Amino acid sequence: MNLVERGLADLQDYVRFLEEHDHLIRVNSEVDQDLVLAGIAKKFEGGKAVLFENVKGQDYPVLVGLYWNRPATAGIFGSTAEQLPFVLADEIGAWRKAPMEPVVVDTGPANEVIETDIDLYRLPIPHHAELDGGRYLTSSVAIAKDPDTGVRNLSVHRMLVTGKNRFTMLLEELGHVMDYFKRAEAKGEPLELTINNGVDLGTFVAAASPASAAPIEMDEIGIASQIRGEPEQLIRAQTVGVEAFANAQIVFEGRILPGVRELEGPYAEVTGYYAAREPRWAFEVTAVTRRKSPILHTILSGLEVRQAYSSVAEAGVFERVRAAVPDVKAVHFSDGSVPYDLVVQLDKQSNDTPAKVINAAFDALVFLKTVIVVDTDVDIFNMADVEWAVATRAQFEHDVTMFPDGIGHRLNPMVEDDRWTRMGIDATVPLPRQDKYDRAKMLEVNLADYDITGA
Repeated sequence: MNLVERGLADLQDYVRFLEEHDHLIRVNSEVDQDLVLAGIAKKFEGGKAVLFENVKGQDYPVLVGLYWNRPATAGIFGSTAEQLPFVLADEIGAWRKAPMEPVVVDTGPANEVIETDIDLYRLPIPHHAELDGGRYLTSSVAIAKDPDTGVRNLSVHRMLVTGKNRFTMLLEELGHVMDYFKRAEAKGEPLELTINNGVDLGTFVAAASPASAAPIEMDEIGIASQIRGEPEQLIRAQTVGVEAFANAQIVFEGRILPGVRELEGPYAEVTGYYAAREPRWAFEVTAVTRRKSPILHTILSGLEVRQAYSSVAEAGVFERVRAAVPDVKAVHFSDGSVPYDLVVQLDKQSNDTPAKVINAAFDALVFLKTVIVVDTDVDIFNMADVEWAVATRAQFEHDVTMFPDGIGHRLNPMVEDDRWTRMGIDATVPLPRQDKYDRAKMLEVNLADYDITGA
């Protein structure tokens, strides 16, 4: 798992790894960052990552698709797609037991060039979907500090370019950064951040970990260090009191302004719908630092967000649910519904256990909408198999439970007043298990033993 020992310390290393394993496409033609770049990338969504070498009017390439192919991403971690959540869960668990502190230095790759004459339009930040409000940062990791304790937090926010030195960003109502900002704003103070583009994979995992897995009193950079295999190096910022990642590609230093709200959106979100244009939080950029030859990293909203989020969220949820119910064997988000529908595989020992699993899952991840619990003979990575279990093993009058007035995900267009009804489905075989629930099986054969033509 140790990324550094495997020679995978930064984004340049990931590009090399992807190319060596035939997981990379290079686009050499000149491409416009407004709509065209994302339009080309969409054609390859879910397959190989795409590196745009020649962005019109820009000096740096853009990488898309680092996370949209789960087997390829798992390969960087030295894992399989199926095992990746368990590997990450073990790393998060190890961090919680023995946190690793980062090292703070003055210089690193991410501040080889320091720019105080800021013009965000000189960077190849793409305009993705046709009706988006403009050019968006979609995959950068923010570092913030608790205004009272100084504990660092990592998070990812969509950020719309609204001026040469200005973004408008979305803050999640239940996120730690929102909590920090509310406390700072109550004092009339800005909240300082560094926005780190092109970070290592351990850092992205740490930033995407659910709050239940990474409590507010712990420095989440420790998760990144744990996965990296050594303490993360942070560089001191030029203009704010928050550090940045030394191995990032580009760093935006600045602050969220108190008492200021500016329009942000529309934006094509993970749900497949456009988030509305509404007043949101203004981020003033005070400096930009970067590598001499950076790669700007962006994410296409949709499959790539679902794949990136699911691996990390599955790790956090698995750790928490397994702690409550040790008989849980695996968890998986259904591919089309991330982050809303979770399937849990259970080695059922009691008819009461599925209800405990459902409650533990809802406690672990606040935005879950549906939890389906299945037996170990059901392939949770195959939604047809999961649907078969629901159709043949769930008695809806007994096995479906509604949880009204749950906290809804505001990015989902059917949520009203931040509330929705959650649902838990027990699709496990009742105990004692009767023969009528035995699955039909065919003899397991090895095709290599037979002369077969045209297969």
